[in-house]
Amino acid sequence: MQGDLFAGAAPATSPTPNLPLDAEQLWHWQSRLHQHQAPLFRGEQPRSHQVDLFAADSDAPAATINPIGLTPLPMNFWRWPESPHRGAAIYFVLDRPPELEQPLLLYVGETLAADKRWKGEHDCKAYLAAYGEALQRCALPHQLSIRFCTDVPAATRPRRAIEQALIQRWLPPFNKETRQRWTTPFTADV
Repeated sequence: MQGDLFAGAAPATSPTPNLPLDAEQLWHWQSRLHQHQAPLFRGEQPRSHQVDLFAADSDAPAATINPIGLTPLPMNFWRWPESPHRGAAIYFVLDRPPELEQPLLLYVGETLAADKRWKGEHDCKAYLAAYGEALQRCALPHQLSIRFCTDVPAATRPRRAIEQALIQRWLPPFNKETRQRWTTPFTADV
């Protein structure tokens, strides 16, 4: 007869403790992101920017797009009866914490249909909801906006190349390519 290894043990269904994020942790996370992005918003070259003397500069289109120079829209713009943008676009989601010198670029995306992309499911919506909730719990102010650059190629491949160059330049924390770098502390999906 075999004995029960788990006799008398606590039930496996006990809830995991809720580990709240405090304001200092969230502020530190924003500060690290700001440290990388603030020079870019000021028009400076990224510190890690290496120049390839033998190839065309693939970062050139990405370096010419100024997210701050684009018209900010509220995050619920997609509920408006008439969309302000149509067609191909690259879009930027920003936050403007008042105590930082520059905004934070949280996400870069591309689409063939700017008027429809945010109407359905979008991974970034979940990150923004968790981010906003964490800021609210910590009583930290925020001002989220989305901005569209419609002066981009209609062809998917060149538009995605610009998007990838922008992601590598700005390192936005909600893009899948850079989530591990910033380890977003306000969501379990890191």
